[in-house]
Amino acid sequence: MSHNKIPQGLSVSVIIPVHRVDKAFNKCINSVINALSKNDELIIIADGIDSKSLNFLSDSNIKILSTDKISGPAVARNSGARIAKGDLLFFVDSDVTIPSDAIKNIVLIFRNNDEVKALIGSYDDDPAAPDFFSQYKNLFHHYIHQTSNENASTFWGACGAIRKDIFIELGGYDENYSQPSIEDIELGYRLVSEGYKILLCKKLQIKHYKRWNFSSLIKTDFFNRALPWTRLMHRHKRFLNDLNLKSSSRFSVFIIFLFILFISGSFWLSEFLMLAGTLGLLLLIINFPLYHFFQKKKGLLFSLKVIPLHWLYLLYSGLAFGLGTLLYKLEKLPVSLSEEPKIVDEYLGKPVEGPQKYS
Repeated sequence: MSHNKIPQGLSVSVIIPVHRVDKAFNKCINSVINALSKNDELIIIADGIDSKSLNFLSDSNIKILSTDKISGPAVARNSGARIAKGDLLFFVDSDVTIPSDAIKNIVLIFRNNDEVKALIGSYDDDPAAPDFFSQYKNLFHHYIHQTSNENASTFWGACGAIRKDIFIELGGYDENYSQPSIEDIELGYRLVSEGYKILLCKKLQIKHYKRWNFSSLIKTDFFNRALPWTRLMHRHKRFLNDLNLKSSSRFSVFIIFLFILFISGSFWLSEFLMLAGTLGLLLLIINFPLYHFFQKKKGLLFSLKVIPLHWLYLLYSGLAFGLGTLLYKLEKLPVSLSEEPKIVDEYLGKPVEGPQKYS
């Protein structure tokens, strides 16, 4: 166990749920161990896997819990929080690595800023997986966080720390989210609703080892993020102008639908093609900072490949918002008329009832 010199006064419990022991997990654990001090602890939740596969972790600062079945990150993180002894809970995903000074810097921020009740970090700009989709997704995430407001409006479970007393007060993660979804965003909404400050610490950057492909990217963005997030925004009546919900992104969604409309109409009226071209140019101008970021990081060819994928992202984000809004409206109907949304909710792992919190 590496014992870094940590500022006195606050101890940290690092909580990591895992449902697959692989090379990324091993890298994750090693990075966390290198960042711990003697007053901190590491809590690993074997979510639906045999805890014997973690027998190689024998340090006294490491606690291992196990669940009978895969319960999802909300339940797993809450389980870890129940036995945590630290003043701060630091949630880390099992497929990321953290810098060796991450915990020390987190403690410094909380110790010197009493108004900060939670903080989140960012992916770095050097994703581990080399393929196009993984580079695109992880770099896009990095760009969004690095260009967003430091006074954050959501929480992030992959790299997020929170004062334990506040976490307990709010009831932890909503356990209705039975699979990875927006359980961390929902917690962030409750934090902000209670007037608590969440800091986006842009210098706290972690490396992501997840591999993405075209289908997993769309499935995650559409079903696990955009749909439930839309319904969450309606329930809280709070529509952010931050992260990937900035005004420029919303305007881009509107433009992409007009672009498709005019492209389709050009088969009947050729003048529509010029209008579509104008809208396409407008999309390029609005999103030029993003495309320029990709060009600087990965080159011109990579950036050109990003453009159609990003436009597709805008399209299905808009569709998800429309469908999510419809599902939210249907939730308000009598039970006999709202059975169909529950089928979708089972897939999303999110019933229509209010938050189920741990106690």
